[in-house]
Amino acid sequence: MVSDNSTRLAVLIDADNTRPTIIEGLLAEVAKYGTAHVKRAYGDWTGTGLKGWKDHLLAQSIQPIQQFAYTFGKNATDAAMVIDAMDLLYSERFDGFCIVSSDSDFTRLAARIRESGLTVYGFGEHKTPKPFVAACDKFIYIENLTAPDGGAPAPARQAAKLKADTALVRQLRNAVEAASDDDGWAPLASVGHIITKQQPDFDSRTYGYTKLSDLMAATSLFALDRRSPGEGKPSVIYVRDKRHRNSGP
Repeated sequence: MVSDNSTRLAVLIDADNTRPTIIEGLLAEVAKYGTAHVKRAYGDWTGTGLKGWKDHLLAQSIQPIQQFAYTFGKNATDAAMVIDAMDLLYSERFDGFCIVSSDSDFTRLAARIRESGLTVYGFGEHKTPKPFVAACDKFIYIENLTAPDGGAPAPARQAAKLKADTALVRQLRNAVEAASDDDGWAPLASVGHIITKQQPDFDSRTYGYTKLSDLMAATSLFALDRRSPGEGKPSVIYVRDKRHRNSGP
């Protein structure tokens, strides 16, 4: 679901619910899907709870949106984000939205934006409730961008552990089968697209691999073949389940 730089995105950040240290990695991830024409962070900037954000706002040119906490226990920030998101949606200037929060309150917002034909990318921690994850076209876990202590993501899982993950193996095999031709070969891009449609939060980085091709190769259950479609054109990776009757490359 990677887009070119002409894709116009609005990035809305729930600062009350997001650590400022992840912003650099988050915006680098956003850049894979398009250009952030709007970058806004919402919270009560008059308090001390968001003081760590100042340098990151300046460095990344993020606009802080002030929202006073009128009542204890009620999240006014969420309401402000929803109102702004709908205003931006109605402006018809954007192709997609990036909603940065681990809060389920944005589930209906994500669904509403998708109903209008725009793409929704969600960003949040692993604790994010599943309804919000499922409401997005794609959901990226912040832990896959940087570890909680600011270090590198988790190390890669070995083949034995990957094979033992029956849910993962079944998901990969089903996607390959769905996208394959009569010889069992499937374009890797199509496989990834099918997986993301079925599970918006699927990410090879969760297993310690930067790319889907690396993850599939690490399982040792699939054959991969890089093919050149013609001079001057980028090569295309194809994948096939080794159980296929014509399993030789």
